[in-house]
Amino acid sequence: MAYWLMKSEPNKFSWDQLIAKGEAGEEWDGVRNYLARNNMREMALGDQVFFYHSNIGLEVVGIAEVCALSHPDSTTDDPRWDCVDIRAVKPLPQPVSLKEIKATPDLSDMSLVTSMRLSVQPVKPEEWALVCRMGGLEQG
Repeated sequence: MAYWLMKSEPNKFSWDQLIAKGEAGEEWDGVRNYLARNNMREMALGDQVFFYHSNIGLEVVGIAEVCALSHPDSTTDDPRWDCVDIRAVKPLPQPVSLKEIKATPDLSDMSLVTSMRLSVQPVKPEEWALVCRMGGLEQG
């Protein structure tokens, strides 16, 4: 299993909206960055995903999982763009802010810190475990 972080502006698609989608989850559409697209192409069913509120909030708010493998993005006819589907698993009891992540030396190499603009990012297992603990979970 691999770990990822996916960003969404909460005024466009929020954690609560993902929860409302239930088991079916939601297509993670609209990504138009090649590296982010390639990251989605690498995802496997069951991979765990931090759901990050960008622009407003700037915090990891929940854990989702990949529930459909990479497939054509339904919002475009351009065959270059793929996406996966994700569904909510559980909220973080305490959201973890970007400020907290940046202030944690063991997370200084996390993609969220080093590649801030990338909307779909890999997360190392040790980063995953630490952010989960910071968010009030023993493990993801």
